[in-house]
Amino acid sequence: MNYPQPPPMYKNPGLAAVLSFFYMDLGQIYNGQIAKGIFFILAYTLSWILIIVLIGFLTTPVLFIYGMYDAYKSAEKINLDLARGFGPHSGRVG
Repeated sequence: MNYPQPPPMYKNPGLAAVLSFFYMDLGQIYNGQIAKGIFFILAYTLSWILIIVLIGFLTTPVLFIYGMYDAYKSAEKINLDLARGFGPHSGRVG
């Protein structure tokens, strides 16, 4: 049978950034980038632990800000790929 394809699921870049603001890299998980989100959550947790040896004072804010930026830019890229017809349900690879 030929079933209709589901509509593309556009991502809200602002929401992705806000989610990452409230909980580190939740925006990546919202974007569907589960492995990336889990990796960054682990890196952020390690960074908090490294505050004990002072390097965490540098890495923690850098990871926090980068997480919000990456979530925003990834959502924009996902939307652009969907608009161009590249996506999980398009049958095309970008």
